[in-house]
Amino acid sequence: MDGNTPLGQAALGRHEGIVRLLLGREEVNPDSRDVYGNTPLHGAASGGHEGIVKLLLDRKEVNPDSRDKMDFTPLSNAAYSGHEGIVKLLLDRKEVNPDSKDMDGKTPLRNAAKHGHEGIVKLLLDRNDVNPDAGDNCDRTPLGRAAKGRHEGIVRLLLGREEVNPDSKDTDGNTPLMCGVRGGHEGIVKLLQGRVYAAPGTEANSPPTPSSYISRSSSEGSSIFSID
Repeated sequence: MDGNTPLGQAALGRHEGIVRLLLGREEVNPDSRDVYGNTPLHGAASGGHEGIVKLLLDRKEVNPDSRDKMDFTPLSNAAYSGHEGIVKLLLDRKEVNPDSKDMDGKTPLRNAAKHGHEGIVKLLLDRNDVNPDAGDNCDRTPLGRAAKGRHEGIVRLLLGREEVNPDSKDTDGNTPLMCGVRGGHEGIVKLLQGRVYAAPGTEANSPPTPSSYISRSSSEGSSIFSID
């Protein structure tokens, strides 16, 4: 048994009418947890049911920034799954940390960038309490994740922030440019080359060609690009 309650099941299953019925009972804990630490709000945020999220956020007993056993928050879940309306609702709550990290060091921005949720990336970048260059436990940044995922619009947004290092390296030595080349996205490669090789003192250097990165990955083994 996972320890989930009827309310948790209803929230996860997107059954708004049942959620209303259960929340009308004083015996029902609206912030109950299953064995993984998930609350009904976690489930509703993951499943993308905005109406249920609103119902739960209206309850003072519900912690809008609760963490499960992996340190995922409702905001983390919504950003990962691309539920922009729910992200907006959660960001309106002062209790919610928009730059929280899970056990792997992944922020909501990092997850949204990786999965191509451009609207959510914009919402998070509009916050001055979000670090646009925060790396996870393996130093993989939102820019690197967006480049690997071939999300050109997000790469452009992130490169517009002066805090973002366009030539950062993760613990395997991969840069955003390497990820863009490996993904075969010419537009992203051009954007990144324009930033990396425009830095002072690098004008005389020639940008590496895509074939040089492909050759490197072949000689060093596929693990250089086995990145999450």
